[in-house]
This record gives sequence, C-alpha cells and structure tokens, in this order.
Amino acid sequence: MRIVIQRVKQASVISDGVLTAEINQGLLVLLGIEVGDTQDDLTWLCNKMINLRIFSDAEGKMNQSVVDINGEIAIVSQFTLHSSTRKGNRPSYTKAARPEEAIPLYEVFVKQAAQLLGKEIPTGRFGADMQVSLINDGPVTIIIDSRSRD
Repeated sequence: MRIVIQRVKQASVISDGVLTAEINQGLLVLLGIEVGDTQDDLTWLCNKMINLRIFSDAEGKMNQSVVDINGEIAIVSQFTLHSSTRKGNRPSYTKAARPEEAIPLYEVFVKQAAQLLGKEIPTGRFGADMQVSLINDGPVTIIIDSRSRD
C-alpha cells in the first residue's frame, strides 16, 4: 500500500463531473493498493499518515500532525501509484490490486482514518474519472509505502 500525502491549504475532487470532496487546511492523500496488501499494511499506513508531523508549530518547525491542527483529510484512490515503467514507455499496472481486492481495503482505510481523525473524510469515487485540484502548502509532499517500513 502506498500513499502520496500533500499538505494543502485547500483541495477538491470532482468525480465523474460531481464534486465529491472539498477540504481546507489538511492533507490530500492519494492511495494506491497493491496486490497482496493486508489489514496490517492498512493499519500501519493509516496511523503513520494521521500522526505525521508536517504542520508548523508556533516556532515554524514542522512538529504538528493533522490532528494537532484540527485539519481535514481528503482521500483519493489512485492505482497508478503502483505502475512499473521498467520496460518500454507504456506503464504496466500488474502490481495494482484489482477492484475486488482494492475496494474493501480502500473503504476500511477511509473509515479507520476518519475514526483516528475524529471527523468524516471526503473522498473521490473509486474507479471514476477524477479531477483533483489543490493548493499545495509549502510545497510539502511525502510518499510512504507500507512495504518500506525500515
């Protein structure tokens, strides 16, 4: 399981022409689920994301989490995070989990993140054509993979 976290001043997601997510200060999270990902990957990654200290404290140091600042989170599924470009110029997506495996994990990830954050988390629509808009704050962008915990 892999996430790309972007610290944002605001973000929105339009899924198949419908606004499905809109947040102010917080995190825009792109979530890719790989074949073989487990509940353990999900729990570890969700806790890491929620507790990641990438917001500035009173001294201007990145020392606060999204919970600490009472921020918001929007989560968007993105299977292309598991693309392989080793051969040729057309990416391969064979490592990305198929929808029947990915959707249940995606839904649990969103639910668990909402419980940890203490508020509802808006999302894109799994498998939809989405347009994502954001104002990246910093910019701060962090990539975390549950299979690279070392």
